[in-house]
Amino acid sequence: MGTLNHFSFGWLTPVLSYAMACAGAALGLRCTLRGLAATGATRRNWLLTAAAAIGCGIWTMHFVAMFGFAVDGTELRYSVPLTVVSLLVAVLVTGLGLTVVCYGRHRGLALLGGGVTTGVGVAAMHYLGMAAVRMHGGLRYDAGTVALSVLVAVGAATAALWAAVTIRNVYAAAAASLGMGLAVSCMHYIGMAAVHVQLDPARTDLDGVSPMEFVFPLAVGLGSFLFLASAFVALSPTAQERAGGPAAGELAVEEFPVPAVGPEADLPGAAPADPHGLDSYGQHPYGQHPYGPDPYGHDRAA
Repeated sequence: MGTLNHFSFGWLTPVLSYAMACAGAALGLRCTLRGLAATGATRRNWLLTAAAAIGCGIWTMHFVAMFGFAVDGTELRYSVPLTVVSLLVAVLVTGLGLTVVCYGRHRGLALLGGGVTTGVGVAAMHYLGMAAVRMHGGLRYDAGTVALSVLVAVGAATAALWAAVTIRNVYAAAAASLGMGLAVSCMHYIGMAAVHVQLDPARTDLDGVSPMEFVFPLAVGLGSFLFLASAFVALSPTAQERAGGPAAGELAVEEFPVPAVGPEADLPGAAPADPHGLDSYGQHPYGQHPYGPDPYGHDRAA
């Protein structure tokens, strides 16, 4: 039985992997909000970007955490095809879950279906990533712990999808991103707790590539994409923000010229007063008649 170490670099890999998951969640939430406010092809494009962000964040979190995974007595290598497939699975199942939730007719059923689909897909991504590991030995799993990790993944995915279509406040979205990152990290380490390694005394050459040859550059590239895209989307204005408040062709309150009355009439830039005492709407201010009050109390307007 091989001795496992999940924190061979200390707290560095858990903290970095958590940051990756939070960045992907934050970007995914922001893009989903943009998609829900749009229609047609624009909505589709925003949701595709959200799926890529959340899926890449989950995948990057997994493999950054895997840099801290070591087994005494054997080196670790990774199968390139299975590693790439696990990334595609993460993005596709996230996109499917977002599509079900955003286009579903019944909110509750759509959220449940999308959460189960995405959660099972995220768990599949995790165990596909583990299947990509090559070592002098074999992996086996504790069935109960695996089932628990799948349940956590479903719960995390359902919460993420609910947050994506419900939260509108920036601060609440930030808190949701932190919670989603924590849930994904917990799912990963629960899944890793199910792993047991049986070493093989035969020392044959391992296929695949080392983490530094393929997984590390890919993880760094995706992590950079997440942070740069998060900054771009966060700083780019929404359609409402670009409108600047009033609708097109509609004057703001400060744009209506109000005639100055009394001492203000002599101030620079003051709108000229009407010689008959009319205001900008053609009415007499305060209901006064231009010739003053009738000393006999009669209504001059009559």
